[in-house]
Amino acid sequence: MATAKLAQWAVNLQFSQLPSSAIQAANRSFYNWAGCAIGGSSHPATLKASTALRPFFGQATSSLLGRSASSQDGKADAQHAALINGIASHVHDYDDTHLETIIHPTGPVASALLAQAEALEIPTSGKDFLLALVAGIEAECKLGLAVWPKHYDLGWHITSTVGSIGAAVAVGKLLQLDEEKMGHAISIAATQVTGLRDQFGSDTKSFHVGRSAQNGLLAAVLAGNGYTGSLHALEAKRGWVNVVGAGSNRLEEMVGSLGTIWEIEKNSFKPFPCGIVVHPSIDGCIQLHDEIRERGLVANQDTIESVKARVHPLVLELTGKKTPTDGLQAKFSVYHGAAVGLVIGKAGPAQYEDQLVVSQEFVGVREKIEAIADGNLMADEADIVLTLKDGTMLRRHVEHAIGSLEAPMTDDQLQTKFTDQVMPVLGQNGTAAASKAFRSMEGAESVAKITPSI
Repeated sequence: MATAKLAQWAVNLQFSQLPSSAIQAANRSFYNWAGCAIGGSSHPATLKASTALRPFFGQATSSLLGRSASSQDGKADAQHAALINGIASHVHDYDDTHLETIIHPTGPVASALLAQAEALEIPTSGKDFLLALVAGIEAECKLGLAVWPKHYDLGWHITSTVGSIGAAVAVGKLLQLDEEKMGHAISIAATQVTGLRDQFGSDTKSFHVGRSAQNGLLAAVLAGNGYTGSLHALEAKRGWVNVVGAGSNRLEEMVGSLGTIWEIEKNSFKPFPCGIVVHPSIDGCIQLHDEIRERGLVANQDTIESVKARVHPLVLELTGKKTPTDGLQAKFSVYHGAAVGLVIGKAGPAQYEDQLVVSQEFVGVREKIEAIADGNLMADEADIVLTLKDGTMLRRHVEHAIGSLEAPMTDDQLQTKFTDQVMPVLGQNGTAAASKAFRSMEGAESVAKITPSI
């Protein structure tokens, strides 16, 4: 019954039923996504994908964020726009995170939703857009919880395996599918399972997000035109949860909590463009960097004797790359994150450029860092001891990293993050216009009019 229950809930959900906290979270989630997508639009992985696929683009209905809407390169058909924007939004690993499942929920859903909203002949209001966004994010996060953690432990990239279904629900909501067709959309999306964790550190990790957006959009459009699938695709013996759940199955429980516990309210935003489990270590190392400077000292490969970082065991499992060779690999290296935090005092996209990652200045510091798994620590906690060669010993304990639910990024910090990503792509005027447009979604008369104004 889970497939039917999810379809029924999504179809009947009204904007008036959304708590103000969920609406606020949806606005913040979309704004953060837009900044990540524009910021990632010039990344080599995004450019390789768009260049390779351009000969296959269809009718140019939907925006490729970060490119001039009036140029030949600025638009694509809805499916390819969903794919390319999805890749761009995740390529810096700077997007949002549902901490209970490590899902990056907005990427698959918003990438599909914006592409389809721009392709529709009938204008989509900001409220209708946000309603569909919430429906999709709730669907994917509930399904993620239903199979967490065994699904992820087995090797599935949970963002994309549930993202296709979330995107299908969102686009289906936008298309005003009835309950039966929404059930078929969920079914068609569920059969398109995408994403292996072995791809982390390569171009294909961000492809997972783009592909899940594209899969979900495809599923909803097919269902809307009468294409069918099993209406028990989630719960059947050989259905989604039993095939990919690896023994975890809380499907009925999670679907039953729709509309009572809002997962979007648990969404968090990254201050650093890397695996979120590294953030406590980076946070602590930046604090140490600042203290060292206040003392008139410096931290570099010549002054550091050793660094011992006690971290949650998941840190070493997910981000234990000691010798990353490029920026994508460095996003999965707690050693690199700690090194740039100590030496530079920040960890933005520039600190994950390929040339910096292989620079001896940072290779030398990484070699002095020891990360120790400590099962007594929480995932957003770290304890770091820095010893300098002059005998100075400093310690930082991070109880809750910045960006966690206990220490969330403020609206001003989100705006700064947006500006830092978008400014190199759109310039000062374009960044100001984009920030204003994407922060005022709720009041928009037509979502399709937003991107041409940037």
